[in-house]
Amino acid sequence: MPRLTLLAAATAVAFTGFANAQDLTPQELQAQLTQLTQEVNQLKQQQAANATVTPSKPSAPAFEIGGRIQLDYNLFNGAYNAEHNGSSAQDIFPRRVRTFVEGELQDWDYKLLLEFAENTAEIVMARMRYSGFENGPKLQFGKLREDISLDALTSSNHIALIERSSLADTMSPYFRWGVSAYQYFPSTGLRYALGVYKNDAFGSDGKDETDDLNYALSSRVTWSQAKEPGQVLHAGLWYSARQMGGDDLSASFARGELRETNTRLINYVAGGETAAIDNLNQAGLELAFQHNGLLLQGEYAQRSLNTQDPQSVLDGERYQAYYLQASYFLTGEQRSYSKGSAVFSQPKGVTEAWELAARFSSVDASSDFQGTKAQTYTLGVSYYFNPKIKVMANYIHSSVDGAGTIALVGNEDVGDAFAARLQYVF
Repeated sequence: MPRLTLLAAATAVAFTGFANAQDLTPQELQAQLTQLTQEVNQLKQQQAANATVTPSKPSAPAFEIGGRIQLDYNLFNGAYNAEHNGSSAQDIFPRRVRTFVEGELQDWDYKLLLEFAENTAEIVMARMRYSGFENGPKLQFGKLREDISLDALTSSNHIALIERSSLADTMSPYFRWGVSAYQYFPSTGLRYALGVYKNDAFGSDGKDETDDLNYALSSRVTWSQAKEPGQVLHAGLWYSARQMGGDDLSASFARGELRETNTRLINYVAGGETAAIDNLNQAGLELAFQHNGLLLQGEYAQRSLNTQDPQSVLDGERYQAYYLQASYFLTGEQRSYSKGSAVFSQPKGVTEAWELAARFSSVDASSDFQGTKAQTYTLGVSYYFNPKIKVMANYIHSSVDGAGTIALVGNEDVGDAFAARLQYVF
């Protein structure tokens, strides 16, 4: 019973007793006061009983609206602008303009994430999730982020450098339509995720020659120990098997960790031909160690091809990628770690903080007769005005090698770039 109802009831009883008090003897008045006290106590007990049966989860939908705006500036030359003889070029553009709505109702929750560009809008995520199994997995379906790569799973709001590693951009399909389940076990620190998705990534249109769906099966297993804030040890393995249905594998794997450049530096087709793929398999290893403001992380991944033509020179070809990354908060903050999703994010409530970051990454998409491999060095600094506003600046240096180098970039086999970002989260 609400407090106002209790107060009104007690007041009514008291008023009635007061109106008749002048006709009562002292003994009768004392009896009425005792009865009033008992009735008020009964009302309090009823209120407490009602409170104990109030459901802990909302009985009506609750939702939240938010988003992000990331405005980028790039200045680059050399291999990044090989189409124009390596001359300097620059651009300013919205890297991401996204808005979301999310909410929950009892054991269900949802999230819809939209991205806007000029004259277009894209559904980035459309997720429904069920968490009603006691000590069981969480189930989700819709357009989901596949559980592949620690770096790829880290939100763009929280990455320490402006762009993710070339490994993440090469191996992760990011968001795809499907269904998945995941579960974390607090007693052991283990977590698993398993999902089945429509594979319309990496050049596949999502269907084979008979118009049947191409499927992808992806899984990730992680182990973590995070007994104290700022002290985290993380290890993970992931695997993805993907049907391609005879479609050609996309020529370009990654840009070299700089957005909107004229040339994508990692290209398995350079100097040769595309390959019609029956299926491909990917696997990766991820490690991370956090000690207070310092976070070290690295990954290794490999992709193997099975072409439709067993005589193809690319049948059984393997491409590999890895990176090593370090970030450190000069002002002593600590990144947050989510055990339920096994990813890191920026410190909670971070204000007026400085973060330094560095990364070395390599992707080898070359073979004996075609393709390229690229190595990239990135140095970065970020300033967090508050949890919503962040300014980032990166210096990037890439070099290109492999049999297809001349075909892709000519003599411009080295590129340098400066990138900056202003980020606002609302």
